[in-house]
Amino acid sequence: MDSLSFLTENEVRSIQQQFGTPLFVYDQATLESQADAVLAFPNAYGLTARFAMKALPTAAVIQTLTARGLHIDASSGYEAQRALRVGVPASHIQITAQEIPVNLKELIHAGVLYNACSINQLNAYGALFPGTEISVRINPGLGSGHSNRTNVGGPSASFGIWHEHIPEVLAVAERHNLRITGMHTHIGSGSDPGAWVQCATLSLSIVAQFPDVTTLSLGGGFKVARMDHEVSADVQAIGTKIKEEFKAFAAEHGRELHLEVEPGTFLVANAGVLLSTIMDVVDTGADGYNFIKLNAGMTEILRPSMYGAQHPLVLVSQDEETRQEKDYLVVGHCCESGDVLTPEPGNPEGLLPRNFPEAKVGDVLAIEGAGAYCSGMPAKNYNAFPECAEVLRGRDGVMTLIRKRQTPEQIWQNEILLLVLFT
Repeated sequence: MDSLSFLTENEVRSIQQQFGTPLFVYDQATLESQADAVLAFPNAYGLTARFAMKALPTAAVIQTLTARGLHIDASSGYEAQRALRVGVPASHIQITAQEIPVNLKELIHAGVLYNACSINQLNAYGALFPGTEISVRINPGLGSGHSNRTNVGGPSASFGIWHEHIPEVLAVAERHNLRITGMHTHIGSGSDPGAWVQCATLSLSIVAQFPDVTTLSLGGGFKVARMDHEVSADVQAIGTKIKEEFKAFAAEHGRELHLEVEPGTFLVANAGVLLSTIMDVVDTGADGYNFIKLNAGMTEILRPSMYGAQHPLVLVSQDEETRQEKDYLVVGHCCESGDVLTPEPGNPEGLLPRNFPEAKVGDVLAIEGAGAYCSGMPAKNYNAFPECAEVLRGRDGVMTLIRKRQTPEQIWQNEILLLVLFT
């Protein structure tokens, strides 16, 4: 049976009454302890730890993590603007993006850092800022993600400049008089220290081809266990092994490289829970299924539908009576057959019922491990459902509203009506 991570059942009931559902709740103490764990990542010659803000870009969360000492990894110019808005210093933000920001010149002049992820991006940057320093993202030809959808290194990934194109990178840099002082790789969300070391060693061999590089960013996340049977990455074990590789590089090449890491999921996944209310309980007969229908779904949490991702699910009853347990499929509120929160592991097409106390309309279902890639990556406004509210649970247990619930009017406020004559 799954259990609540940082909330009590009484807190869940109180939150339902005070704020309504669906609602994300984030725990400040968990956010800060995870930040501290990342900032303690072993390193040989200095460390910069960045929060991959795409995982959870809510302003209060960014402020909490950056106040703890983290910098920001932005996946677009818009994310960089969002980070600047909440007070992150420009020099603490680095953009690593699939497309060139439309306001790149403005962002760079403000002091934001840039990581060129293609030959085209490097050319564009050089044309705007000749004679300056730049970082480049290289695809080293290997990744360590736990699935194809989280593995962003290797020949099937478009991210970064393929390592065989380094001569062209050097030629473009020379053409624009650019000094390549940083190199970035992104190898996915893995937990195997051996795979991380293998990718780090490969990345260091590539750094050797860039004589001016002083910083190596080993991008990518660290696997986090949401479910009891999953294994989290041991960042101390990974960092200790990588530290030795950096020392070996310094001994061979005479360069002491500064290390950067940029986790997202590791920092926020288990610091968040999505609270939803059971709106209906139905079945499809003796040979079918029992269903719990929620007032949340893919409009708040897309991971199960997208990846077959698993989240702990905890039923919190309106009362404390003892109930018999039953197997249920849990489904969201969208008119969409894929809006299922109990898929088979890794298979969004399959179904796997879960066991709960008998469900009743009005009970709360808590979806745990919902801090990463949930509120930041939903099917927002599908079926015209409004974006839900968010709350931060302080170290003192006080619940503070950090995002208001979207109103229906805000959903369509940018639409332009046509003047249509009906006859």
